[in-house]
Amino acid sequence: MFSLSGKVAIVTGASSGIGRATASLFAREGAKVVVSARRGKELERLVAEIGEEGGEAEAVPGDVREEAHAKALVDRAIFRFGGLDIAFNNAGAVGRLAQVPELGREDWEDTLSVNLTAAYLAAKHQIPALLDRGGGALIFTSSFVGNTVGMPGMAAYAASKAGLVGLTQALAVEVGPRGIRVNALLPGGTDTPAATFKTPEEWAFVEGLHALKRVAKPEEIARAALFLASDAASFVTGAAMLADGGVSINRT
Repeated sequence: MFSLSGKVAIVTGASSGIGRATASLFAREGAKVVVSARRGKELERLVAEIGEEGGEAEAVPGDVREEAHAKALVDRAIFRFGGLDIAFNNAGAVGRLAQVPELGREDWEDTLSVNLTAAYLAAKHQIPALLDRGGGALIFTSSFVGNTVGMPGMAAYAASKAGLVGLTQALAVEVGPRGIRVNALLPGGTDTPAATFKTPEEWAFVEGLHALKRVAKPEEIARAALFLASDAASFVTGAAMLADGGVSINRT
């Protein structure tokens, strides 16, 4: 049910954290994977590891904010592996943390560019390729921030991640009749290099926000992404699926 055998997937933000864990998991489940991030050396290590495990992957370093990169990922998937069935648009950034009066317009626009505009550019080029295969799965990494929780100093991040849910819903009704499922995955706090909590005190505070009283491992979020990418989620589209350890509902 969760097998991705015969499928071709794009995974962005794949050099570390959730993206890396997801690319590895997709490959273990049989997908051929095109991986993207700005750090080329880390991508090449990932490709080598996938190959050592018997999988197939191709690295395309670049910046998701650039439309040429969005197109290059799709072109490589088609040229190298014959098409595209799954896209996990996971790359993102927290951006500068500041109260709105202190947040510069450049900071605002940079965060929206990475988190929201890049998703639009990705979908613009991925949807035609998915349609050429008769449909597929399109997934965006959103957040509980801006969806169920507000946090001070995170207005740009919250707005961009909430925008991804709106984009997900609009795309789901646009392309659903043609066989493409579109969903947003909303992780909770996750132990990744990009995590904003670093000190023991910050770590304890963030863990305490969750009903499970811990943060996620990247592999746990990857399994949620696998569900949305697989036939197990064949009737799931337009969803903002929480995989947040209960941070959205916890009040203890």
